[in-house]
Amino acid sequence: MAQFFAGTSGWAYPSWKPDFYPQKLAQKNFLGFYSTQLNTVEVNFTFRQLVKDTTVQKWIAETPDNFRFGVKAHQVITHIKRLKKTEDFVLRFLQTVQPLAQAGKMGPVLFQLPPNMKADAAILREFLAALSRGVRAAFEFRHESWFNDEIFEILRSSNRSLCIAETEERNTPDIVTADFCYYRYRKPTYNLQERQSMVARQREHLAAGRDVFAYFKHEDTPQGAMYASEILKEMAGSNA
Repeated sequence: MAQFFAGTSGWAYPSWKPDFYPQKLAQKNFLGFYSTQLNTVEVNFTFRQLVKDTTVQKWIAETPDNFRFGVKAHQVITHIKRLKKTEDFVLRFLQTVQPLAQAGKMGPVLFQLPPNMKADAAILREFLAALSRGVRAAFEFRHESWFNDEIFEILRSSNRSLCIAETEERNTPDIVTADFCYYRYRKPTYNLQERQSMVARQREHLAAGRDVFAYFKHEDTPQGAMYASEILKEMAGSNA
């Protein structure tokens, strides 16, 4: 049965007190509490540093069996090498999060490309050919030239997801290219009608047998976490 996962891009925000985190909750206990309210998180700091095994083991110990960690790929892969000749570093990066996979808690890896990187079908094909089929991967393209049928078909051919990113500047076309879907809801606020549209779209994916990973904006306010909690409850009610 397809599963729905919703969360935010990070969890270590004291500013989420008291609306999301209890006022007296110590920061070291944030993840444990977070995982009682939401069932996934997108780890962003892996973009700048390779995570330590002790850190990953701590995450595993503090979260329930049904929890999933989405992981942003390191900037060496996406921004420095820009997907070219990255096989060695990709392997090194994936080895750091391998314990999550072994524990059954690994979500997709997000490859977020820089805004000034224009579409290059050959580079994408070469990169995907070297990427293990066992890795659930989503691609967030931030230059509009990537949004064309050739790119979508390349993703489909290797079962990689087009990350559907909504921001105040840009919206990715909602195109399905894999057996799972990956959404990044980055607007500061979403009205009731917009949130109802989200739920309707996610129900379509689940009915078609596709897992969904949805991540809301994080950081300063707890609004994203509260949206994620609301949509999780709404989806659970619809599947009851």
